[in-house]
Amino acid sequence: MITHINPPELATPSGFSHAVRTSGGENVHLAGQTALDADGVIVGETVVEQFEQALGNLVTALRAAGGTPADLVSLTIYIVDVDDYRAHSRELGRVWKKLIGGSYPAVAGIGVARLWDAEALVEVQGTACVAS
Repeated sequence: MITHINPPELATPSGFSHAVRTSGGENVHLAGQTALDADGVIVGETVVEQFEQALGNLVTALRAAGGTPADLVSLTIYIVDVDDYRAHSRELGRVWKKLIGGSYPAVAGIGVARLWDAEALVEVQGTACVAS
């Protein structure tokens, strides 16, 4: 069971939960996913296109482990250009709704100088609690 916790003493979260408590499941650690396609090539030229592919890859790995997007507990987003990412937040939100729905795990966005693949603009890594 996953419980989202957003204390009234903290600012109202938008697109994340301040804390997530789990019980009765197994942890699934999801490796960082970039916009690699099945052939190992980065696809998409914009942060929105790459975010959709990367998040889709993460969801694919999660489903293969027996989970669903609602099982996500924590997600870290590594971003090469934070200003560009923020400028496209509405489009990124639409991608989130399409792939994850209305569930918001604990999320961190971290600006980085670059990712493993130089063409990658974003990488997502997560943890889920999948019912056993």
